[in-house]
Amino acid sequence: MIYLDNAATTVQKPRQVAEAVAEAICSLGNAGRGVHEATLGASRVIFDTRKRLADFFHAENPKQIVFTMNSTESLNIAVKGILQSGDHVITTELEHNSVLRPLYEMEKKGVKLTIIKSDEKGRIEVQDFEREMRENTRMIVCTHGSNLTGNIVDIAKIGGIARRHQVLFCVDASQTAGVFPIDVQVMGIDLLCFTGHKSLLGPQGTGGLYVREGVAVRPLKSGGSGVQTYRREHPSDMPTALEAGTLNGHGIAGLNAAVAYIQETGMDVIRKREQELMKRFYDGVKEIPGVKIYGDFTTDDRCPIVALNLGDYDSSEVSDELFMTYGIATRPGAHCAPLMHKALGTVEQGAVRFSFSHYNMEEEIDAAVEALRGLA
Repeated sequence: MIYLDNAATTVQKPRQVAEAVAEAICSLGNAGRGVHEATLGASRVIFDTRKRLADFFHAENPKQIVFTMNSTESLNIAVKGILQSGDHVITTELEHNSVLRPLYEMEKKGVKLTIIKSDEKGRIEVQDFEREMRENTRMIVCTHGSNLTGNIVDIAKIGGIARRHQVLFCVDASQTAGVFPIDVQVMGIDLLCFTGHKSLLGPQGTGGLYVREGVAVRPLKSGGSGVQTYRREHPSDMPTALEAGTLNGHGIAGLNAAVAYIQETGMDVIRKREQELMKRFYDGVKEIPGVKIYGDFTTDDRCPIVALNLGDYDSSEVSDELFMTYGIATRPGAHCAPLMHKALGTVEQGAVRFSFSHYNMEEEIDAAVEALRGLA
């Protein structure tokens, strides 16, 4: 199989990740639930990963990194834990349902929602955030990179706008964490939501939420914490406040190894490789008759994603044929990005998404180009 569905999840992981998970399964106990070596070992791994992620995103304190299952859980905590009736929130048409659906839920509870529109290439104007500010604006929620078009959003500029208006800034970094540098302090990010199983190269079921010091978030869930057992309320100290229940220590051990691999290999090296492969594919398919490509390719500084359609064929038909005939794995359909498809005019057809990893080879890219040429 030629795997070109890395925006959904990276299948090819560093060898160290699998080894770390296997070792953790055989040795780690439940962090914070005792003083024997198995539980202390789990506590050390979890703290070390928390510290590594804090350094990775330039957080001011490891305690501000909360572990979750994925970006979806992180976004639910951030949105539902801050917004309340009477608040106003701004988001964009680029967003994944992990952003949109929690916001729609809060809209039913009295939150006012503004959605910034994109152009025909899936781009937004940063100044639109400034124009949509109101006295009751509480938060901006915005993706860093579109999972459909691959377009990058200038979150540093948006963060500056949020700071000037004293509005919280929540960033969905699902497609960018691990491949694009993110400095939460420099970029003015108050809440950063990320997942472990995409460009961070970690196991599924891992992710996290950075919360700036001083930002109060209502917990999404409560329960066991290993501390303050006799209190009726869940502990309020970070990160325990947002981490009820047993953490995925085995997965977190794998995430630790994955981030260490990125740091050792070099994020810039990984990003350059992936963007080179993306450009090789784009240059190979852009002139094929019947191929329509979506997104802004005037810059190479974008997520390693190419979404396209072939004539009037349903995207699922094309994706199925690519796999059944050529052994090429892609993602068709709506990609959990309904407003983006509406803006691009692809609601009925969907799109075939090719997404690249630094583990892919030039020969695989060329084979995908030839497969599309053959289908055309």
